[in-house]
Amino acid sequence: MFKSLRTLFRPELVLTRSSSSYVTRMRYLMKLKEDDGACLEALRSGHLLLYHRLAPLLQKAPASATTAPGLFQLPAINTSDLEGILDKLGKSRELVNEAVLIACTEQQEAQFSLDVGALDKSEVERLCGGAFIDLRKAFFLLRGPEAPLVARGQALLRWHQTHGFCSASGHPTFRNQSGSQRICHSSGQTYYPKMAPVVITLISDGTKCLLGRQATFPRGMYSALAGFCDMGETVEETLRREVAEEVGLELASWWVSGSQHWPFPQSSFMVACQATVTPGNTQVSVDHEELEDARWFSLQEVEEALRLKKPPRNPEGETPTLWVPPSYAIAHQLLQEWVQQQRSAGH
Repeated sequence: MFKSLRTLFRPELVLTRSSSSYVTRMRYLMKLKEDDGACLEALRSGHLLLYHRLAPLLQKAPASATTAPGLFQLPAINTSDLEGILDKLGKSRELVNEAVLIACTEQQEAQFSLDVGALDKSEVERLCGGAFIDLRKAFFLLRGPEAPLVARGQALLRWHQTHGFCSASGHPTFRNQSGSQRICHSSGQTYYPKMAPVVITLISDGTKCLLGRQATFPRGMYSALAGFCDMGETVEETLRREVAEEVGLELASWWVSGSQHWPFPQSSFMVACQATVTPGNTQVSVDHEELEDARWFSLQEVEEALRLKKPPRNPEGETPTLWVPPSYAIAHQLLQEWVQQQRSAGH
């Protein structure tokens, strides 16, 4: 019924267009954030990502020579599509106006997210030809730029759902049309969506890397170490403290590798770092209040885990196969970077 949002993403165009294309797009988005009338007009011709109680709507991707089996995609639902669905369900079209702006394409087609949790889930799935899937699972099913887009949409919806009242006056707050802010008319306070800073670190001893797991992780899953920044801390201070607390190691060097928005637990800003320990300083002392386990993994073990296209079956009683976060997660990117460094060093 609906085409895929994948057809709206043209990453090959990014390499050929001048930087002025980006500037034009950012200024267009700024206008939509600040001008309620312009945002409403853009919504009429925009595309919607649907969620049901924060679970995004996905469709199975058609099989092709370039698409791996079992992958999903985001259906590109426009406003008229959704209005037709609302008509069939006997619901008011006013629900469309609750959509929040999240991005726009290279062609300046505005993209919005909307939670339809008040509607019958199975009926919406039937009419759209898709399924609402938990966001954590969706990350393993999506590829390319769709995963960060769906994460951004969910994070903004969650923020609006949890910030309906002013912390200063206790009175209701009201959003602008784009959803870029909420205002309390009683206190005059304006609220903007925020992310909590987190440092995530991949530690190496030169030939192996250190990964940890929490008790809540699926069996066999390990990841880079991560922790929230305390008030007043720098990234460097958080990095050293978290590593000392969780695994009892002193770092020799570290550098920032990248950053990423992560929607869990409630919108984190991940600052990704690579770090090293001095030779011989590899004895791990796990704080079991923080981690269930932490251990060193070889280059071969990490390479095998990165090759897995989907989580392996790890039944109770069997030795679990190592697997790592999905390709969209910055922990996965840290591991890919470390593998490349090891190969360059001839390990």
